[in-house]
Amino acid sequence: MGQTKDALEKLGFVGLTANSVLGRGNQRGIAGELSCDIRPNEIAKGKQGGMQYIPKRLLSIVVSDADVEIVIQTIIEANNTGQIGDGKIFVCPVDNGVRISTNEEGDKAVL
Repeated sequence: MGQTKDALEKLGFVGLTANSVLGRGNQRGIAGELSCDIRPNEIAKGKQGGMQYIPKRLLSIVVSDADVEIVIQTIIEANNTGQIGDGKIFVCPVDNGVRISTNEEGDKAVL
């Protein structure tokens, strides 16, 4: 995640939310391909019903419409190894946002 955060920060996109999650992709949670330690209690939690989950990082980033493509390209460049597990990007519309401290809305609340 560090390389993604650093690459986005260099372009001026410093706001993001990162969550540690458990999941699996098309590889169906094959943990043997990972080069990281997986805590047994995390795997045990996800093993219900025979499904195995692996630790992943979920990033949520809200940017203005004009910045979507540059953010996508930056994330791809920072994470593309050509291997399973590089991740996926989903682009979803955000109808509005409100900065609570100032009551600003829309792009002003995001920036």
